[in-house]
Amino acid sequence: MGLTVLADENIPGVEDSFGSFATVRQANGRTLHRRQLQGVDILLVRSVTRVDEALLGGTAVRFVGTATSGFDHIDRDYLARRDIGFAHAPGSNANSVVEYVLAAIAAVGATLERLLAGGRLGIVGYGVIGRAVAARFAALGIHSCIYDPWLDQNSIPNAAGLDAILDCDVISLHPELTTRQPWPSFHLLGRRELRQLRPGTLLINASRGSVIDNAALLAYLEAQPDVSIVLDVWEGEPVICAALLARVTLGTAHIAGYSFDGKLRATRMLAEAVCLHQRLSPAAQARSPESVPAITVPDGLSAADLPRFLLRARYDISLDDALLRETVVDARAQPLDGTAFDRLRKSYRRRRELAGSTVQGLRSPEQRAIARALGCAAVAAMRQV
Repeated sequence: MGLTVLADENIPGVEDSFGSFATVRQANGRTLHRRQLQGVDILLVRSVTRVDEALLGGTAVRFVGTATSGFDHIDRDYLARRDIGFAHAPGSNANSVVEYVLAAIAAVGATLERLLAGGRLGIVGYGVIGRAVAARFAALGIHSCIYDPWLDQNSIPNAAGLDAILDCDVISLHPELTTRQPWPSFHLLGRRELRQLRPGTLLINASRGSVIDNAALLAYLEAQPDVSIVLDVWEGEPVICAALLARVTLGTAHIAGYSFDGKLRATRMLAEAVCLHQRLSPAAQARSPESVPAITVPDGLSAADLPRFLLRARYDISLDDALLRETVVDARAQPLDGTAFDRLRKSYRRRRELAGSTVQGLRSPEQRAIARALGCAAVAAMRQV
């Protein structure tokens, strides 16, 4: 085997997908150093690794892949100048993030009921994930408006300005992190924007921590605790602000896109890109994860309780919230150096997606429609004999 692959240890299925044509090694993506890249041809990372000249200079790396949809952690200009191949995995974790957003909404009071009754969802960013979020909510009959000034506004359904988004019942952030003018997303929501939120609003950030000015958010929540905030991403990761965590409704350790299914999709996409770049035969596919048991629906669930039940059957967001609070706030985790945050990500459980699941016990066309809108294979109730 002439190629050597170095992969972040949190990328699953690398040996299965790359082992037929390369020697595979693993490393901690957060602490990855140039000296570890000696003799490495292909580098596979996640969002915690900054890939630029400081990391790659003087190495023989000829291809970089990131097992993420976003790539703000990659200096693509440098890669292009060095003629280093590049690939990311757009859409691989989109459904995982969609289900995280749905789980957050379902877990915060009667927010899901409010949306199903005609409330409005505001989406910031209409890339792969933003589109997936909009499509899933449209399938559920929930109206959304979308802000993405970088795109042709005629290509965005229900395009809206940022002020209109901030007036929605639920706001979900999915922009690419950028400081580019004229529409930087860095600190897109600062003091002025946060003051525009209405009481009872739910704000979810599953994009990048710096899309919200975290210092401004903490000050806002100390003065206005009547807004619900769900944060999966934080400024300063892996060191996060314990005071802000104490104020948000739900906080998680940058795991919205961490479903096992999504991780395997990303690995497969990168293997295909490497084979194309290196002119190799198509890579052997990683083994598909084992199927999960069907979900049986109990009697008497309402139009909101059914999706709430189905979502929780695959993913309980309150568990990730509790794990982060225990890890960060517990005095035993001090000093707060970030290792505890990264440990949560490294040891993350094998979370499976709801989409693709078989659901049985559905007793009406309306229930079957809801299950299908969530991406499930809907099965009618067994006929009583």
